[in-house]
Amino acid sequence: MNKAKKQLGETVETTTRFRHTISKYIIRRNSRCISCGLCAELCPYGVHPRYDNYSKPLRPKSHKCIGFSCKENEFYCVDRCPEQALTLGLNPILETLGDYRWTSEMLIAHWEMAETGNLPVVDLEYDLGNSGGGFDKIRFKLPEAKDYLDVSDEEIDTSVDLNKRNDGRPERSISIPCYGGGMSYGSTALPVMVGRARAAKRLNTLTCTGEGGYPQELVPYADHVITQVATGLFGVREETILYAPVVEFKYAQGAKPGLGGHLLGDKVTPEVAAMRETVEGNALFSPFPFHSVYSVEDHKKHVDWVKEISPRVLVSVKVSTPTDVDMVAVGSYHAGAHIVHLDGSYGGTGAAPDIAKKNIAMPIEYAIPKVHRFLMDEGVRDQICLIASGGIRSAMDVAKAIALGADGAVIGTAELVALECVRCGNCESGRGCARGIASTDPELGYMITEEWSEHRIVNMYTAWRKQWCEILRQYGLRSFKELMGRSDLLVHLDYLEEKERAKYKPAPRKQLVI
Repeated sequence: MNKAKKQLGETVETTTRFRHTISKYIIRRNSRCISCGLCAELCPYGVHPRYDNYSKPLRPKSHKCIGFSCKENEFYCVDRCPEQALTLGLNPILETLGDYRWTSEMLIAHWEMAETGNLPVVDLEYDLGNSGGGFDKIRFKLPEAKDYLDVSDEEIDTSVDLNKRNDGRPERSISIPCYGGGMSYGSTALPVMVGRARAAKRLNTLTCTGEGGYPQELVPYADHVITQVATGLFGVREETILYAPVVEFKYAQGAKPGLGGHLLGDKVTPEVAAMRETVEGNALFSPFPFHSVYSVEDHKKHVDWVKEISPRVLVSVKVSTPTDVDMVAVGSYHAGAHIVHLDGSYGGTGAAPDIAKKNIAMPIEYAIPKVHRFLMDEGVRDQICLIASGGIRSAMDVAKAIALGADGAVIGTAELVALECVRCGNCESGRGCARGIASTDPELGYMITEEWSEHRIVNMYTAWRKQWCEILRQYGLRSFKELMGRSDLLVHLDYLEEKERAKYKPAPRKQLVI
């Protein structure tokens, strides 16, 4: 645990790959500026960079500006400028950036966390979206001052035990309550995959290959890489199972239950085709079911097969969230799984069709307590690790999922946002990703380096851990194990009287940019 804490503290400031960082506020300097340097002397946030012996003013770093709240400070540059050469306003891009779930402020905040490893100084709303439901309607109860636990971050335990079965297999723990979701070779650029694996090693957690096979570039980080066995069986080999500390059977995905997978032909490059043992340029389909599995007994044969190949491997079962998901979960336990991974609706990237991810699977905030309570009633909850995913965007969402009954969460989109994803929704296209993240194009994909990806993801989780520690302290808790299942600490706004609801922060709205 001490080693993991030390690693979590080792952040490297990692700036944007692009010329200008997208910001909430815009500071403009007009031609009246005489380059006196007063603004640079006044601002404690570094908004106004200045080089010695440089006569011309430099462009302000608007992403560091705290905005209109600075008017209360004596160092407010707009008022103090002797030539009145500075103006402050909201960035017009806020009107076009993001969506209801990932608002513009949530995106900008995650980019700042990924750059600095700290929670944003700027007044950005990064805990709530504007979806009108889900985790945006669930809130932690207002804490009591008397419950506050005055301990340092180092004394807070954010680890998760993956093997609770006491079955002789490794008793593996990860140091943060989440790991990276499956994104296959072919769905994201190779430097992104390797960067995620490097970050998982630094953080003492895991990442997942998805169903596209196991690139050799991941082998140096094998002890932190889950390999996935999905219905298409792309790239599944005994050697890759032997690499893995955890094998994940993907029976269904919450973003597209009943539909299976579809990788468009544009993404099937020669390298992807070789990895998946198929034909270059041909679209690839993964069937919805494993056609060899129609019962718990059939499922147990899968689990036993993997355990026979590798005596050290743990088994995770990823399922979507139908109405009988509680029965599915207990069946996976009796089949010998160590981890049940619930994948609710609203998960997936831009490659998942809206008609499926918005209308079919049960939202994860309903599935978690349903499964948690059923496993409790069956007397096996303390023998299974329950992991949740499907629209979990932030540190606050992770904490809410744990309070509802999960042990931890799987994170997908948020890691891509850390790499400057703008949520354009073109993930399925071979060249459609404007940021080069979800691309197999050799030029676009290598806009990103492995080292840069690693640092950005480590920084984001380091910032998240700081927020997790503060959440736990507010309720007098020392670990996420104490928070697990504490739904009594949560409220749903729809079930509160108007007077009570008014005590809680409203969901963010689009801001009028003047």
